[in-house]
Amino acid sequence: MNAYGAADLARAFRTVRKNTIQIADEIPADKYDFRPAEGSMSVAETLKHIAISTTWPIEAHSQRLTAMTFDMFGKVHARMAQAEAELKTKSDIVNALVTNGEKFAAFLEGLTDEVLSETVSFPPETHQPPKTRFEMLLSSKEHEMHHRGQLMVIERMLGIVPHLTRQMQERIAAMQQKQAAQSA
Repeated sequence: MNAYGAADLARAFRTVRKNTIQIADEIPADKYDFRPAEGSMSVAETLKHIAISTTWPIEAHSQRLTAMTFDMFGKVHARMAQAEAELKTKSDIVNALVTNGEKFAAFLEGLTDEVLSETVSFPPETHQPPKTRFEMLLSSKEHEMHHRGQLMVIERMLGIVPHLTRQMQERIAAMQQKQAAQSA
């Protein structure tokens, strides 16, 4: 049994997705084409990628695949690219973040410790050791956090203070006020 189980994975993922959605909401639609550097993904491309990226783990782990192949990755990337292309507007992207995020969290909640502990292998050429489904599903959250960090830097570049930073600043200001009041 895992000390951190399916319900924990789902709860943590929902928190991550909630923060991603807030960033998607706060960046103006006219800035969705912004690219921080040549060759990097735009805001829209990053958010589309995040929104669609949870569809593959549901597919792979619903089928209880025990081995990944290179062929699978090509097919998955083609389907993901097609799904991303269908998201045209900020509203489409935010709706996909909400819908696909909740679908993934609900999927996670339904997994048993037995399923989470199953091992999946990778092609030898990848030099990846086998991983448990738990590790692979946890990496979906880590993947989103990686891209969300990029989006927070982009927010700064656009003159937006990220909401998590604003919340921390508010907590610090409240603590300082409390300390000042106690010292007076």
